[in-house]
Amino acid sequence: KMAEKQEEPSNAQNGEPDNAEEGEGKKKKVKREDLPPFEIVTGERLPAIFFKFQFRNVEYSSGRNKTFLCYVLETQGKEAATRRGYLEDEHAAAHAEMAFFNTILPRCEPGTRYSVTWFVSSSPCVACAERIADTLRRNQGLRLTIMVGRLFMWEQPEVQAALRAMKAAGCKLRIMKPQDFEYVWQNFVEQEEGEEVKSFVPWEDIQENFQYYEEKLAEIL
Repeated sequence: KMAEKQEEPSNAQNGEPDNAEEGEGKKKKVKREDLPPFEIVTGERLPAIFFKFQFRNVEYSSGRNKTFLCYVLETQGKEAATRRGYLEDEHAAAHAEMAFFNTILPRCEPGTRYSVTWFVSSSPCVACAERIADTLRRNQGLRLTIMVGRLFMWEQPEVQAALRAMKAAGCKLRIMKPQDFEYVWQNFVEQEEGEEVKSFVPWEDIQENFQYYEEKLAEIL
């Protein structure tokens, strides 16, 4: 069994700068109830501090209340193309998985094949898993592989059933190996300007934690 890792993130690790009210371009902090109900942050590369905290594959994910989703979208057909980027939950009401289908791939063109790979900080909630399964059932030309860092609330029967439904609909669900975290680091994480690209430094227990989650997922599916 994995050791408990209780970590309380700083504001910066949670996606908010520690000095949010200091310096140039300062933004007045907004109370949570004043925030819009649906807002998604998108981009090509995410800050390294977000990756190091949010993608860490610990069992007890204290403070990790966002979903970071890095994607590779390959379109095959008349206009073959590859797109990549990331989506980030901004508030509790918004889920990055839903946003991918609403904004990145709002519709699947008939006769076009799509190969999509997600690298996600944690596995989908029940509602998102149901949306994924339904989208796959309705679009025969869509192939989706989801690589997850952690399993979200995997002990709950409804979550397990939702993950099995995703698999039945054709989704390939995998736990991220150390090499997958390195791939995300190289392809989706910002590097400091003017510096040489820093190599990925695995955290302690990354392999052990991967094996733990892989066993749990195998039991569920």
